[in-house]
Amino acid sequence: MRRTALGTASALALILGWAGAASAQTAPAQDELPAAKPQGSQSDAPEIVVTGTLLRGIAPVGTNVIGVSREDVTATGAQSSNDLLATIPQVSNFNTIPTGTAGFGQPIVQTNLRNLGASGGTTTLTLINGHRVVGQGILQTYVDPQIIPPGMIQRVEVIPDGGSSIYGSDAIGGVINFITRKRMNGIEANARYGFAAGYNTFDTNITAGKDWGSGSLMVSYAYAWHNNVQGYERDYVTQDFRAHGGADNRSFNCTPGNIQIGSTFYPLPGNTAGAPNRCSTNRYADIYPRENRHTVFATLDQQLSSSISTNITAYYSRRETSIMQATLAGSGTITSANPYFRPIGSETSQRVTFDFAPVFGNGIASPARFDSWGITPTFDADLGGGWHVRGLANYGHSYNETIEYQANAGNIASALAGTTTATALNPYNVAQTNAAVLTAIRDARNFSQAKQDLAEARLVADGRLLTLPGGDVKLAVGGEYHFEKIAANIAFGSAAAPFRNSATGSRNVASVFGEVFVPIFGEANGFVGVRALDLTGSVRYDHYDDVGGTTNPKIGFNYKPIDGVTIRGNWGTSFHAPSLADTVGAVDSRISFTTGVGYTAGAPLIWISGGSSTLKPETAHTWSLGADINPSFFPALTVSATYYNIDFTNIISVNAGGLVGGSTAWYGDPQNAPFFIRNPTIAQVNAFSGGLRPDNFPSLGFLYGNFGTPYAVLDLRRYNRGRLLQDGIDFNVRLNQATGFGSINASFGGTYTLHRRSSPSNNGIYIEQLDNGVSRFSFIAALGAEAGPVTGRVQLSHSGGYPIQFDATQNHVGNFDTVDLYFALDLEKLGVLKATSLTLNVDNLFDQNPPWRNATNGYANGSTLGRLFQFGIRTKF
Repeated sequence: MRRTALGTASALALILGWAGAASAQTAPAQDELPAAKPQGSQSDAPEIVVTGTLLRGIAPVGTNVIGVSREDVTATGAQSSNDLLATIPQVSNFNTIPTGTAGFGQPIVQTNLRNLGASGGTTTLTLINGHRVVGQGILQTYVDPQIIPPGMIQRVEVIPDGGSSIYGSDAIGGVINFITRKRMNGIEANARYGFAAGYNTFDTNITAGKDWGSGSLMVSYAYAWHNNVQGYERDYVTQDFRAHGGADNRSFNCTPGNIQIGSTFYPLPGNTAGAPNRCSTNRYADIYPRENRHTVFATLDQQLSSSISTNITAYYSRRETSIMQATLAGSGTITSANPYFRPIGSETSQRVTFDFAPVFGNGIASPARFDSWGITPTFDADLGGGWHVRGLANYGHSYNETIEYQANAGNIASALAGTTTATALNPYNVAQTNAAVLTAIRDARNFSQAKQDLAEARLVADGRLLTLPGGDVKLAVGGEYHFEKIAANIAFGSAAAPFRNSATGSRNVASVFGEVFVPIFGEANGFVGVRALDLTGSVRYDHYDDVGGTTNPKIGFNYKPIDGVTIRGNWGTSFHAPSLADTVGAVDSRISFTTGVGYTAGAPLIWISGGSSTLKPETAHTWSLGADINPSFFPALTVSATYYNIDFTNIISVNAGGLVGGSTAWYGDPQNAPFFIRNPTIAQVNAFSGGLRPDNFPSLGFLYGNFGTPYAVLDLRRYNRGRLLQDGIDFNVRLNQATGFGSINASFGGTYTLHRRSSPSNNGIYIEQLDNGVSRFSFIAALGAEAGPVTGRVQLSHSGGYPIQFDATQNHVGNFDTVDLYFALDLEKLGVLKATSLTLNVDNLFDQNPPWRNATNGYANGSTLGRLFQFGIRTKF
């Protein structure tokens, strides 16, 4: 029935032909801010700076712009800005519930256009009102979009093209610019409550503003909360893949546990040989952590004189999470010297596996805190003659702290070797162990802390250079100074003697840039076959005091052969400077190990972490060619398509598949051969790691003596590993048609990847990644209408399936298709309450589970909280 209903909804949207990603592909709303002028417009009316250009009032030439309007923000029911970005098919988190692990590794959700990825930094530049934002994280410097409450967003503009010629580093995959609301009068308030199976959420926002003509002040406060969802609450979360023909990857560390003598298991509580006890470590672990957020956002706008205006924007955000992690567990060797020893026969030692659920509980809560604040004063001065000069100062600071609680492996080994009941661990029944011994075993944690700072100053002059028959030639020139710093420290292990490491790094960047817009033909001199032709060129030079200088140009054109048809294209280069968290600020250089990974059959797994001071910038050549059609005989319809091409080199990445893949398939992939050694000796581990210190065990000798030879040692350090060649097509068809009862709107849009070829060692031998675990096709189809006081929309989100190689049990991951509903009731139109409306969002209407995957937690290609209902109220007074 679900498949039938889903297929009907999809067919309805497609048969009607309404194309475009409804929330991600609509034109930007302009209900509070003046719109950018079209190319060639000569008006000197008030203008805004739009994304992707330095020139006031000129939309970026040759570029596809994806817009999310204020109405779309409401219609999606997004609980955070990350949720909003997950409605954009070009973003890698599309059709998921974006989740940071709230741990040391990656506590911040990475915003990633084109799924290009990065390690400690990002290949997608995230801006607020056209300026950078301080990064967050411990091992990375991602911008956390959650600092921006959805209620404060006026619109979002996405440029899925390289943007380094305008903005500098990071804009390889593109630019995402959150444009916040600027002015209002009165007080607005909204609140929303949502629920799904075992899940509740609440968020509210109140905004107060005063507009006095020459200026305005607006302050907004937002609060959001939701509880956690654990693995056992969703039936698609599993580590036992036998029902699908796969392996049983559940752990041997359970309650009751297991005794192992040689290769024979004796599951507790009996002493009879047989199949071992097994349990899922993800059963009580969170797939979505508990969270609460507080955000204050304020903007002051003032016209100081007839020619000078200023704006000051500031924000403060605090986000606290608590993630339930797997139950603490242990394993090791117990001998007859331990008073709790239970021989099966005449043996004097046994290997035992167990967990501490009876004494420490089912799962351990690990807290995290993320603070961020920033202030950005700007000014604009009219110099006359069509010239303006704009200045910006920008400062931001973030503080992050995460704690992961663990069992102390050294103290477990010591307790197994204990000779009295006061010092020994009872692995057969951990609840009978002395309380002081248990306290020592729980005395281990991973503590991490990082502070990051960002400071910028920018000055841009732009205006009319000369006049051609096609319009005004415009020029923008400017300079920028950028400073960033990270200071991080970690403490892993016991409180008395933890493994400690700290790192501090900073950099200074000086930049100069320019952009020119040349309207060759326009309304004044166009002719048949050439109604308009606009050209643009931009270039930027950035000098880093740590990685040197780089110059990045970009050119573009818009060509209108007839009214209603525009052909556009661009070419440019972009780069991403290695993050400070990847180079001198890398705090994670160490060796770690884990046990209980199902596919290792109980053997430990070692991995090496860390950055490198020798990393080089990632670079890319990008180009695109597209067309927009808006026929004069049917102005309600807009059709667009864009071919894009990215050549991405010197990619910084971590080859972590062997740790998180959850199957032996990763080891069969020849691309991964340089990054692991199976059954390594101690000498091989030392040579492979360069003699790094272990963090969660005393020494390699201790590890081998108590846990045996590891299954493998993995190299998970960051490297410039290779090259990626990717191309595809973005598409968007949109209809907004007025009717006698109100209006209808429909859309179908997304992205289709043609090729994704990688060369991990940049040796010219490419492997097609679309044939091994990468989705090719993502889209949103939607149909909506407004009739009197009622607005409604139904939306289908599709993540295409993909093939898998090197896995004998599974060769394909299926599609993930979800249907969402949105309804709004305007009470003012009903004559009930002025400026008040009620909203209802139903996400994942048919309660679809994400597709099965023979790895990790048993699913892939999407995530969901299940069928989620959200009821909201919005009012203004």
